[in-house]
Amino acid sequence: MATGIKTRYVCEMCGSVQPKWQGKCPDCGEWNSLVEEAVRGSANTLAQSLARNGGSLGGNGATGPGSPLATAANISYMGAAQSRPRPITSISAISHERQTTFISEFDRVLGGGVVAGSLVLICGEPGAGKSTLLSQVAGNLAKAYGTVLYVSGEESAQQIKLRAERLGSEHDDLLLASETDVGQIARYIDELQPKFLIIDSIQTMQSPDVESSPGTVSQVRASTAALAAIAKGRGIPVFLVGHVTKEGSLAGPRVLEHMVDTVLYFEGDRHLTFRVLRAVKNRFGSTDELGIFEMREEGLVGVENPSELFLAERPEMQPGSTVTATIEGTRPLLVEIQALVAPSYLGSPRRTTNGVSRDRVSMILAVLEKRVGLSLANQDVYINVAGGIKIEEPAADLAIALAIASNFKEMPVDPKAVFLGEIGLSGEVRGCSQIDKRLKEAARLGFDMALIPGKNVGRDAKGSGIAFLGVDALREAVDKSLISPSGV
Repeated sequence: MATGIKTRYVCEMCGSVQPKWQGKCPDCGEWNSLVEEAVRGSANTLAQSLARNGGSLGGNGATGPGSPLATAANISYMGAAQSRPRPITSISAISHERQTTFISEFDRVLGGGVVAGSLVLICGEPGAGKSTLLSQVAGNLAKAYGTVLYVSGEESAQQIKLRAERLGSEHDDLLLASETDVGQIARYIDELQPKFLIIDSIQTMQSPDVESSPGTVSQVRASTAALAAIAKGRGIPVFLVGHVTKEGSLAGPRVLEHMVDTVLYFEGDRHLTFRVLRAVKNRFGSTDELGIFEMREEGLVGVENPSELFLAERPEMQPGSTVTATIEGTRPLLVEIQALVAPSYLGSPRRTTNGVSRDRVSMILAVLEKRVGLSLANQDVYINVAGGIKIEEPAADLAIALAIASNFKEMPVDPKAVFLGEIGLSGEVRGCSQIDKRLKEAARLGFDMALIPGKNVGRDAKGSGIAFLGVDALREAVDKSLISPSGV
């Protein structure tokens, strides 16, 4: 029974709750992020009702009054009986059987396939291809496993039908609905008993327990809690589409990422044909895997040989261009590093990067100036990773440094060489992991030379099928890599 309506303030960025409005959130420090919401006092919510009934409405269902959200603790134990603490050795492990989506790059990022009862959140900018990918996944799952319920709060069923026709995803077991009420979606699930559920998008959903408008903190959390109860209680995999802000982060509270099992981000410019799908959280697999797709008229197509694709348009003997091998999950990728160094007419020269950390590049520039003697303080420096790939590992440091030195001195590097190694502040070239995988991938694509850290020379690089030269200092690497205009 309701005990009245109270007012509280919730941060749209971190989801923290405050008793009164403040200009700055005391938890995350964001300004003007607290929004007012009404709270009804009750012991029953849609999410809790679904949890108690194994993902089914049952009881008084979604029409009863309820509090605006279920806590993360409620969700964590849905479908699992609570018991006294036991020794870990006495607890039997649960095997997670996976179902393939028949899209190898998508399965790779998920960790091998879809796990029953999992919540997968897919985020990306508008036009990145989220709905396209899920339409293809829905068609494949319907053909292989049975009923798939695709619920959209943004598009009509006719719009989804047109996209499915273009993608070849039509099937009698693919059911479409345009709905935003989570309670009504729960009724559809009770009636249709689908094997998979797709929600596009979570920001458009609203729970009957919450009076605020769709997209607010409380609505997103309550809707996700209810869908999590359905997923855990019934063992139905649920895919959620999430929007991102102009800064590239997930729109809505960060706690939403903690309520789901897997978070995937679409990266890449929507005006380009290539898309990168990266896992930033995965309870059932690695977060290091990367899926690479090409956007075509027939939809998103997985790229089987991304290294060759990224290097297809690389100019040879061009100052400022180097190649490095990065490891993404279990797969080595060869990518081109481009650098442009030009005189600056500003008080503070530009340092612009795309695909690598700007702070990392600033450190490499300082080492080049201090340890190698390159005068870069009055130069604008632009760094780009061709193909839209983002590199986070330090093994690409040497390739970045040599690309900068190459363009600054107008001296190219060997076009058939790859460069690997982390750079320290003393100018030393440090070793990198999985050197054998990197060199074998370079040899497969026709590279015949590798400049690697001296530490990795030996058994790590033997048997790779490529000649290699070890270096211990950045100055030594610059001297041995740059080719003079005369070719000497």
